[in-house]
Amino acid sequence: MCVFCAAIPAAASLGVVVSSKQRAADETAQQKGEAKPAVRLPAGPISAGVVVLLLAGSVIYHTRFAA
Repeated sequence: MCVFCAAIPAAASLGVVVSSKQRAADETAQQKGEAKPAVRLPAGPISAGVVVLLLAGSVIYHTRFAA
């Protein structure tokens, strides 16, 4: 399996983990009556963009450079 193909599920799973941790931190802060964390990265769109770029790289690699 090539590096691009192996990295696609890894990037998607990391995006899900980061998103769920951010949601859990928001819910915990809300239950305690505290303010939500100030810095919140858009994990979903960032991980989706990474997956799309990896898919594009995989398509280019498998159509042009594979023997």
